[in-house]
Amino acid sequence: MPPKPPVVVTTEWTGDLAFIVRAGDHAIVTDGDSATGPSPVQLLGAALAGCMATDVALILTRGRQPLKTLTVSLSARRADHDPHRVLGVEIHFAVGGDVNPAQLDRAVQLSREKYCSVWHSMREDVTLDTTASIDSAA
Repeated sequence: MPPKPPVVVTTEWTGDLAFIVRAGDHAIVTDGDSATGPSPVQLLGAALAGCMATDVALILTRGRQPLKTLTVSLSARRADHDPHRVLGVEIHFAVGGDVNPAQLDRAVQLSREKYCSVWHSMREDVTLDTTASIDSAA
């Protein structure tokens, strides 16, 4: 299996705390004040919920479970002081259809323990390398 391509994202400041985020052919707005779009931490929650929802839907449908609806609700508890990091996350998976409860539990467990790349990327052992540059002509 070929390696996964790198994730490439660009952000462009539009004023205040708002940015246009581009990934491939897609664009969204993120806003640190949550005025014109979700905040970066809300997007982190959306990424985690979306990743796990994708895994659960894929596992259940491949297991021939009659999944009709899937709604994921996420609540993240944050630290009171800078950098206000995420301390804990609660996620609820609500499914519709005659899905076997043991299969649903298994799908959630597999997503958490094996498949969800977002969850595994939030681990403390992830490295963060940063660089900066200035274009004085801009």
